[in-house]
Amino acid sequence: MANTDLALSARGVRMEYRDRSSDTRLVAIEAMDLDVADREFVSLLGPSGCGKSTFLKIVNGLLKATAGEIRLRRNGKGREDAMVFQDAALFPWYSVLDNVAYGLVCAGVKNDEARKRAAPLVELVGLQGFEAKYPYQLSGGMQQRANLARALAVDAPILLMDEPFASLDAQTREVMQAELLRIWNAAQKTVVFVTHQIEEAVYLSDRVIVMSARPGRILADIEIELPRPRALELKRSAQFTAYADQIWKLLASQHAPAAPVGQA
Repeated sequence: MANTDLALSARGVRMEYRDRSSDTRLVAIEAMDLDVADREFVSLLGPSGCGKSTFLKIVNGLLKATAGEIRLRRNGKGREDAMVFQDAALFPWYSVLDNVAYGLVCAGVKNDEARKRAAPLVELVGLQGFEAKYPYQLSGGMQQRANLARALAVDAPILLMDEPFASLDAQTREVMQAELLRIWNAAQKTVVFVTHQIEEAVYLSDRVIVMSARPGRILADIEIELPRPRALELKRSAQFTAYADQIWKLLASQHAPAAPVGQA
């Protein structure tokens, strides 16, 4: 893959935390190399505490890595990435439309223009007719739709998604998985998606990055060769089950995670 095709490139990313009171250190991510192609959907999967969310925050700039380098392809439009968290964190005093337009207003777009640009995205995520509603009037799934539309509104080429469906019930989660693929295909974004669910990762992704227990490192980079578009019924296919079994065996080998804490 040529570098011009890369949306994100990580080299030697390491994250180490220091406890000054005990003069010990904790390595969250040992050394991580990862390339993500433009418009690719890549999921990070691994045991709790393996550094999945930490890596996402390093890409976003919320955390500074101890070592290594992150490169994002520049588009000249402002931010290169937008973050979607597990908690929708919508402003309760704003309507759906104003929540979606918020990032544009912060970027200096006048309110009327921001609302005009946000309106098609409200429709894209399936919230047409709810533009004037407030977050308390929405279900959990609808709040996450609004959250996703808000991230899309700033038009960053890379979406970083940190377990965005974790708080949803099982049925709503499956619906949102299918909706996310529809929106991703329409918006033509690059997605890096953190999840704990094997089936979710296989269903959504072009590649699944399986991480080790802490300190996090890449155990496997698995290309998911399932046809697109993907219906939910695909989860019952033999090929889907084979991918899920392969990943489950890798994760099962990590049931006793090492947590190296030593004298600095």
